[in-house]
Amino acid sequence: MKKALKIAGKVLLGLLIAVVALLACIFIYNRIELGGDRKLIANQQISQMVDVDGKKMSIYASGEGDHTLVFLAGSGATAPVLDFKPFSEQFDKTYRIVIAEKFGYGFSDEYDGSRNVETRVRQYRTAMKAAGVQAPYILCPHSYSGLEAIYWAQNYPEEVEAIIGLDMALPRAYDSFDDKLVSSIRSSNTFKRMLNTLGIVRVLVNGFLPKDEPAEVQALIKSIICRSYCNKTVSAESEYIFDDIKTLDSNPIPDIPTLLIVSDGTVAEGWIDIQKDYASKLTNVTTLFLNCGHSVYNLEPEKCAKAIREFIESLK
Repeated sequence: MKKALKIAGKVLLGLLIAVVALLACIFIYNRIELGGDRKLIANQQISQMVDVDGKKMSIYASGEGDHTLVFLAGSGATAPVLDFKPFSEQFDKTYRIVIAEKFGYGFSDEYDGSRNVETRVRQYRTAMKAAGVQAPYILCPHSYSGLEAIYWAQNYPEEVEAIIGLDMALPRAYDSFDDKLVSSIRSSNTFKRMLNTLGIVRVLVNGFLPKDEPAEVQALIKSIICRSYCNKTVSAESEYIFDDIKTLDSNPIPDIPTLLIVSDGTVAEGWIDIQKDYASKLTNVTTLFLNCGHSVYNLEPEKCAKAIREFIESLK
């Protein structure tokens, strides 16, 4: 019996040593590869990098027209420019198209300061001016950035011509959030960030890359993920959710022309009812309800594009 236990102990010790050695190899490999990731991102020619608060922020702009559409990504989006670009390109022969990447997202740097909605919108506005993109804008937020679009319209109405919500989040969608949930999100993000630091994310990432994208785009997405996955800048946004909602609720809903493109509601309980309730408070609102998931512009691009064109035409 003792001999068997001794053998089992040696086997377990051997396995433990093997696992530690493997993790060490993955960690070292990841650290080496990160240099190439940073170089690839720094040399990208897709997006313009502008100075904001001593950091570099990414602004993609193309096309010309009487209206400027500004696409804002949802929480935790890996590479907003590369994600929105295939959908937005169909508009750049008619309108000015802009994709803004806030700090912690895509090609943009990370940022150590406040991530409340006031700071995020201020940095957007600074970046737009630095990139030479003039207001007014038609803000096109997806998911969480709906809060930023609402704040922007509340506080700088002269800069916001209209809002096109791409299944955008509304303040009431966060009524069910509490300290326990935010703490859970924080813990989850910390764990994911640890996996990225160890290099585990790099080992697994190839299975999650979009197969329909060119190899060079896949390489960029992989580099962005391995450099920035669940970084502290992105994770910090959830810490401000309660204060952000209070800030939005302290001002009236911006009653400006609004198009709400809404998913099937599986993203969160009560999602569709919240969208309908918000729409009922607006004077000039158009709604389009789609039978698809949260990423409406990727899942139903033709229907979204048609609705957007018709909505913008109605603004003239």
